[in-house]
Amino acid sequence: MSNLPFLPGLSFNQNLGKNNFSKSHQFDLQNGVAVFVGEEKPGIGGEPVQGQKLKPKFTTYPKSDGFGSTPAWIAFDKQVLRFDAYFQEAVQERREENYRIRMCKVLFYLEDDTIQVVESQQRNSGMPQGTILRRHRIALPSPNDDEFYSVDHFNIGNELSFYGKTFKIVDCDVFTRNFLKKLGVKLNDPIGAPKDPYTEHRRKLDDSMQPRRPYEKEDNLKQFLEHDRHVLRFYCLWDDTENMFGDEREMILHFFLADETIEIREAIPPNAGRDTTSIFIHRQKLPRGPTPLLQPGEKTNRTVLNVFGTASRGGRYIIDSLKTGSIASDFYTERDLAIGNVLNVYGRRFLLCDCDEFTKEYYSTKYGIKDIKPIQIRAPPQPLPPRQYPPYNGFGSEEDSLGNCLSLIPKPPRRDFIKFVEKDRKGLETNILRFYAKMDTAKPIDVDRRFIVSYFLSDDTIKVFEPPQRNSGIIGGKFFERGRVADPSRSTEGNTTYYSANDLFIGARVIFYRHQFILIDADEYAFRYMEKNAREFPYSDINRIINVLRNHMTDKEKVKGLLINHDPTGAGEIPYEALRHAIRQITGNTLNEHELMTLGRYYGDVRDDTTIEDLAAAMQEQLKQSGYDRYQGLRDIFTHYDNDRSGCLDKYELLRLCRSHQLPVKNGLLWALIARMPNNKREMVSYNEFIHLINWTVNPIDVRTPPKVKQTLDRLATERWDDQENDQSKPQSVNLVYYKNFLNDVCGQES
Repeated sequence: MSNLPFLPGLSFNQNLGKNNFSKSHQFDLQNGVAVFVGEEKPGIGGEPVQGQKLKPKFTTYPKSDGFGSTPAWIAFDKQVLRFDAYFQEAVQERREENYRIRMCKVLFYLEDDTIQVVESQQRNSGMPQGTILRRHRIALPSPNDDEFYSVDHFNIGNELSFYGKTFKIVDCDVFTRNFLKKLGVKLNDPIGAPKDPYTEHRRKLDDSMQPRRPYEKEDNLKQFLEHDRHVLRFYCLWDDTENMFGDEREMILHFFLADETIEIREAIPPNAGRDTTSIFIHRQKLPRGPTPLLQPGEKTNRTVLNVFGTASRGGRYIIDSLKTGSIASDFYTERDLAIGNVLNVYGRRFLLCDCDEFTKEYYSTKYGIKDIKPIQIRAPPQPLPPRQYPPYNGFGSEEDSLGNCLSLIPKPPRRDFIKFVEKDRKGLETNILRFYAKMDTAKPIDVDRRFIVSYFLSDDTIKVFEPPQRNSGIIGGKFFERGRVADPSRSTEGNTTYYSANDLFIGARVIFYRHQFILIDADEYAFRYMEKNAREFPYSDINRIINVLRNHMTDKEKVKGLLINHDPTGAGEIPYEALRHAIRQITGNTLNEHELMTLGRYYGDVRDDTTIEDLAAAMQEQLKQSGYDRYQGLRDIFTHYDNDRSGCLDKYELLRLCRSHQLPVKNGLLWALIARMPNNKREMVSYNEFIHLINWTVNPIDVRTPPKVKQTLDRLATERWDDQENDQSKPQSVNLVYYKNFLNDVCGQES
């Protein structure tokens, strides 16, 4: 289209299909005057203005050569063009050289057009070498200093000027040659670099020099690099019983593969009566047999022959390659080391008895020796007799008394601190399982006695408390102190087994210090904890109980008939005792009392119809009866502990502050109201809304509660939630059971 004349009908709209109409910044304000700065900036949409030629800032690679539309920093990542170059450096006031030729590598990074120049290292050059120019973009020499070097400026034979220093390219590598050919660049033939005068001078000097002390080179570098820190370890025995006061002594032989040297250390057992020596034989090459004492200079590393002349008149020396005057020495190698071989260590006989796993693997890999059997040099040690402990005397705890038998200075028994932190009390999570128990006895005076058994999960201790009963003739209180209780049915002499949490369940018979108890009930927290951790408490696993019932209930119609007979109204609810009697009649004693209680709780009536207004009204009634009106003081306490002034507190912190303020209300009702209040994801409750709900002087609440809700409120208003020993609250038993859901799950039929 550019060749057509600009006439009507021969021009086209250039904006068709164009979606970029942005304008470049053309003017800047300098001292309040608009100055034109857009000489090199494009026009509308990034296209050059008519007659404008934009200089590319980076190298532009043709898309037709297979580079595609991928950005350069992705397409050419870690791709570098490498050129061999040199630069000439003038040397002043030296007779040996007037200039110096220094070879270097010019690296061109394709991803961002950066250049790096590195000079090759030369030994004994006396000059700092390495990176001459760090990686960065380099501007062209003047007058084109507004542009940068690109890939178009690189070719063999070209001269590059970097900061006043001229580099001439003489060659490139294969990758650079192939890449430039793909771009269509015609590469020149490689040219040789001029010789460095000083290097030639040094080479001539080295050729003319003759060593005054010729030596034979022994190259053990390969062996050192391959086997550095590789050591073969053998366990050996030196039998010195033939000599006076001699005995058998165990040794450890180390063979270093890097230089074939041997080191021997003595393994001194405890209480051997010998002085501890670190090394028996220092690291050295070990000769096979006895070696005579050589004269000084008789054995050397090399043999030098005097050809002619004397030392004062310029004599000539050569190395004796045949080693005619050398004394041959034979040393132990790795082939001589095997289980059962006897080594002569300077007249002492060492028997190799065993080796470590690395040595076995080395001989198996290199020599194919698979079965390496050790030599037994000593009889196996006799097992120690079991330690006898005296019987427990009853003073203190058994673990504390056992510490007197384990060490001279008794140490306190170790405590499982991690378990203590995890199972410590946090808010209402007491981690205390309380059971209601009675004595398993036939004595009339002890039949009606009831006890509260508290099991502390933090340290596996048990405490028994007897609630006082009026006119019983028995003083209540602590039955025995808190501590770990041994299980006499599983304990043996010297091995005491203590009661654990899964040993306590409804119907269990336990023996605490020769007193037999039967656990007959548990509190709500204990039931919920055991049902939540059903893996630890199998009697609270509802899925296992249902599977057991499915296997034992073969006559499903009989089961259905027994349960429907106790529901004449057809309401779908029957008493818990009726369900318990029916299961006992069908399955016998397959399920214990705890499993039956778990079954009744799962299908029992657990609906809670209380609302937050009912709880607030009941709480206001208790506060009104106590004459409490110090709400501003309660608000000040909440504000003091609200550090971020968000108006919210943690629900456990709110409960603690109310109890510390001695709010005259039962803890059960207080916690029920706090738990029912709306909160955010962090369990934070607004204390202003809480004070507004319980303030009977400003916000009196008068609601009519149904009988069932009133019964729940009365229970919360009288229930104690603290951890005192005189807590006599008995858990609420299951009254009604939805037997239709039970039939659907166990019998698999619709009712």
